[in-house]
Amino acid sequence: MIDAAAFQAYSLFGGLTTPQIDIIRPLMGTASFTPGQDIIAEGQSNDSIYFIVEGRVQVSRCGVPIVELPEGQTFGEMELLDVMPSVATVSAITPVSVVTISNRSIRAVYARDPNVFALVMMNLARDLSRRLRRMDELACDAPEQERYLRPHADQRPSADGPGTTTVRGDQD
Repeated sequence: MIDAAAFQAYSLFGGLTTPQIDIIRPLMGTASFTPGQDIIAEGQSNDSIYFIVEGRVQVSRCGVPIVELPEGQTFGEMELLDVMPSVATVSAITPVSVVTISNRSIRAVYARDPNVFALVMMNLARDLSRRLRRMDELACDAPEQERYLRPHADQRPSADGPGTTTVRGDQD
């Protein structure tokens, strides 16, 4: 298992002291994967966050590569908060070693020290917010964005109430 100082490099543990990380460490698991092996499969359940200790993974959706993540990155956070199936497949590109924290372990952190739990959850929310912001930027910069954003540009809320729209030019 990696030491507490190494965990502090991961954003999920930002602001945690070594004794606070030591509360979490016994609840962590480890796993190794070979190149090409799926770690998380799109559409399947997942209840853990994965911390890449060694290697590189590829995240893909519907068979389309989205991003590669190197050592020091994390994945699986969304499913920890949301019980829905995984939205993407994560596969090992090189031999990969990970440290994991399961949903059950996160609940155990809460039982042991609610303050540590709160810091971890705040860090998790920040990480997801950053990723969402980055995806918004990518979507708005994509050449196809006109196809998705343009149909809505000509609509405005209707005086008929929430959930209805009036298309410009259709007004009396």
